[in-house]
Amino acid sequence: MTYEYPLIIMFIIGYLAITIEHSIKINKAAIALFTAVVCWAIYFLSHQHAMSGQMTTLQHYISEISQIVFFLIGAMTIVETVDSHGGFTIVTDLMKTRSKRSLLWIIGFVTFFLSAILDNLTTTIVMVSLLRKLIPDANERKVLGAMVVISANAGGAWTPIGDVTTTMLWINGQISTLNIMKALFLPSLACLIIPLLWETKNLKGKYPKLTASQKTIVEPKGTLIFFLGLAALVAVPIIKVLTGLPPFMGMFIGLAILWIVTDFLHVKDDKRNHLRVPHILTKIDISGALFFFGILLAIKSLEISGLLNQIATWLNQNLPSLDIVALVIGLISAVIDNVPLVAATQGMYSLADHPMDSRLWELIAYCAGTGGSILIIGSAAGVALMGLEKIHFAWYFKRISFVALLGYLAGFGVYYFVN
Repeated sequence: MTYEYPLIIMFIIGYLAITIEHSIKINKAAIALFTAVVCWAIYFLSHQHAMSGQMTTLQHYISEISQIVFFLIGAMTIVETVDSHGGFTIVTDLMKTRSKRSLLWIIGFVTFFLSAILDNLTTTIVMVSLLRKLIPDANERKVLGAMVVISANAGGAWTPIGDVTTTMLWINGQISTLNIMKALFLPSLACLIIPLLWETKNLKGKYPKLTASQKTIVEPKGTLIFFLGLAALVAVPIIKVLTGLPPFMGMFIGLAILWIVTDFLHVKDDKRNHLRVPHILTKIDISGALFFFGILLAIKSLEISGLLNQIATWLNQNLPSLDIVALVIGLISAVIDNVPLVAATQGMYSLADHPMDSRLWELIAYCAGTGGSILIIGSAAGVALMGLEKIHFAWYFKRISFVALLGYLAGFGVYYFVN
């Protein structure tokens, strides 16, 4: 259809503008929102004969993406509440080392296993907040922040609740819990260790010691708020499993409980208003959440137009094996959101031909989950880091993308060798 060409051109222009945000000095959230609206306008104008149907589809996508944005806002608010109380001091005090290499490995492995329990997005928000306490200099913590993304995506790939795409495969019956953990633990670990080894040779020396002014003071009831906030985050996947509610609902009930408790604790002291959630909400990075909304909505316009399905079909017809198809899908997920890619794959291959826990689904879970680390906008974790730390696309591409690609290929090689 003729509308596909202007749609693709608009998406590419918007995508490129986001990558050079630091040069054009226009906030990436504004670019993402503009790109999303124009892409959908192009699609709507070409389907005026079926306007009501397209409106229903758009509303469905907005609902789906809004759940992720609500999840992000809820998680950021919980983390910021704990941070405002100085709660993360409990963790940072345990990390005595200032060695760049030692801290790199500690952060990598903590993120890897935490992401398997929570999810990669929540884990990234928590770990970036910890890094800010350990290393106040934004430039000094860039590499560690990037390693958080790689570690979170690798850790999220080997459990059903660690990554949204793995959860999709789990819910639809393509993978089972114990088998996917057994099959992907070693590949995911390799995806983490290779970048850690690579960066170990690049990092030397120690991070500066924190001065007295940089050290966080634990506010009244800070320890209680830390453990309550941690419980709220850990409870999210549990609530999902027990009730079937979407993850953002679990995040919101955790936030609500934390809100009630902080109001109760600080209501009698006006000097503690900065510790209450209404004030904390003013510190949340809303532009980052809007960027997330815009970029995902723009990608959905490619999905509804059928372009992503066309790509998946072309891969199936032109690549020599399903292993290579999975590998390429992982590489594409560095550019395009892995959720619609996995959804397209689920539609292409039936459970009759590829039953639960078959090789194809295991590889799709690994490749789609970890391939997004190659570019900073390829995963929810990367987008969150980009918004929270203001890391530019170009810096990540020059400094991290090759390392992430090595880890991705190493994990794929380990899976191939073991199987």
